[in-house]
Amino acid sequence: MTVRLRSRPLIIATLGVALLAGTSTTAAAATSADVNDFSYVSWDADLRVGIDEHGRSTMHAVETLQAQFPEFDQNRGIVRGLLQHYQDASLDTEVLSVRDDTGAAVPFELEEDDDMLFVLIGDDEFQHGLTTYVIEYTMQDVVIAASETGVDEFYWDLLPLDSTQPIDAFHAEITFDETLSAALITDATACYQGPAGAADPCVGSGLRGPTVSAGEASFSVEAQNLPAGDGVTVAIGMDAGTVVQPGRRIPNLFLELAPVVFGGAGMLVAVVSRLMLGAFVRRSRRGTGLVIAQFDVPATLPPLVAAAILPKPDNVIPAEIVHQAVSGMLIIHDADGRPVLRRLPGAVAPDPLDAEAHEKIFRGADAEGDVTIPEEDEGFGTRMRRLIARGEEEAETRGLMTKSPSRAAAAVLLLGLLLGGTGVAIGIAGLIFGRPIAAGAFVAALFAVILALIIGGPALTKRRVHTPEGALAYEYLLGVKEFIRVAEADRLQMLQSYSGAERRDDGTIDVIHVYERLLPYAMLFGLEKEWGRVLEVSYAETGETALWTTSPTTALAPALYSFAHTTTSSAAYQVTAASTSSSGFGGSSGGGFSGGGGGGGFSGGR
Repeated sequence: MTVRLRSRPLIIATLGVALLAGTSTTAAAATSADVNDFSYVSWDADLRVGIDEHGRSTMHAVETLQAQFPEFDQNRGIVRGLLQHYQDASLDTEVLSVRDDTGAAVPFELEEDDDMLFVLIGDDEFQHGLTTYVIEYTMQDVVIAASETGVDEFYWDLLPLDSTQPIDAFHAEITFDETLSAALITDATACYQGPAGAADPCVGSGLRGPTVSAGEASFSVEAQNLPAGDGVTVAIGMDAGTVVQPGRRIPNLFLELAPVVFGGAGMLVAVVSRLMLGAFVRRSRRGTGLVIAQFDVPATLPPLVAAAILPKPDNVIPAEIVHQAVSGMLIIHDADGRPVLRRLPGAVAPDPLDAEAHEKIFRGADAEGDVTIPEEDEGFGTRMRRLIARGEEEAETRGLMTKSPSRAAAAVLLLGLLLGGTGVAIGIAGLIFGRPIAAGAFVAALFAVILALIIGGPALTKRRVHTPEGALAYEYLLGVKEFIRVAEADRLQMLQSYSGAERRDDGTIDVIHVYERLLPYAMLFGLEKEWGRVLEVSYAETGETALWTTSPTTALAPALYSFAHTTTSSAAYQVTAASTSSSGFGGSSGGGFSGGGGGGGFSGGR
């Protein structure tokens, strides 16, 4: 009867429980003993490797194991684990018989666990002293095509490395049929001995042979006093192509590489889609294509609206506050290192949105009409973020911005997803047909599709883009930025060339008034420090005082930078949950190691 188990340790534990449950009074002294606590006096393996009518390799194995059990009731037999798969192909492992030293049949059961077929030898009768078991089994496809050496190899673990029994004497005889013997490469043999991973050669005379008799070549190897966990691995080479490999070992470029190729192509197409989307958004900003320096901004473009039509604006809330200050709606002063805003009575807002923002800023003001910019206040931060959103809404209401899809980018992304999906489908086919690297290829294709969705996903949604009027307004703001960036002499020349420029009684240009009005927009462009220095010089030359702030006009640039940084941090503050809470190793060439081949398996007691 065949039973599927969850894990190898479960087999051992189950056998141990059964043993302890069945012990008699006469075995009371052994209740704490381990069923694996025995040894092998000898382990002999006779392996005959051949080739069938289809050109595929076969192996007939007879293992003769002499176990030395204790004289008390501890063991009912042994467990021998045989490998069922080797290099992605089934070995079609079949146990033919289990006999004792007289040739009489010994009862056994078979259990499967992952890639191992366990032969549970014995029944309810306890065994004592020297006990012999002869296990006969067959396997196929035991010869592999070693990718690193370019030859066919019988690369085989002759002993289980996953065992706890020492072996006093080990001997193995490996015989190849006439066809394989004729293809043997006599200088392509190796033998490794030791624990798993050891590259030490076999001790003593190592692998002996070949000895040829009746056209069949034989090799032999012996080892003495092997500790538990030590193995013996042989690698015997033969001409490449001597053995027909099973389909699962033969590379299939389509099933193994196509998922990666299609998945990668899909991801690259998604990148193209994202680039197309960016170009679509940038094209919407183009109006006349000309940028002319501007020294004034119309009242219909308050900073909140201007920020909505600028890509990645800086200091939106500080710019709105300074805009209200230079418009005579409030005064900015400092108290113990924190900005304080004082409402001025009777002020008229330049734009209805400024009036709405004014009320939100001064919500919760004290009796004197003052509001201190808080360091950490979720309510203040929420109100300021809503103000920024109101600016975006107002930009759409005023016909400057709209939401529109890029059909071309979406179509390209869908093509990319189709390519990636094709790769995933081919990867699934590779898994079904058991291709060696199908799992990796499938995962790569699936990962590529996920990345394609992340990269190109925005192409499937409507994007905020400029209307024709919005593009003209955007170019106008770029003209303001150009005015802010040019040298002082050039700015004065520009002012004199414009009609309607405000002048003093003495006929000079009232540059301070112009410069103050542009300060909020300089902040949107991230130029508050530079424009602050311009104002410092202008105040010093004229002897005038800034009426919108109590900060010294001689240190206006650092004060503006500090105010912008502090206010932006406060506006962005919010409480979040996070803040509160095996392949061909070429063993025959000398590059192998103990446990590096097929076979091996497991040995234990029951």
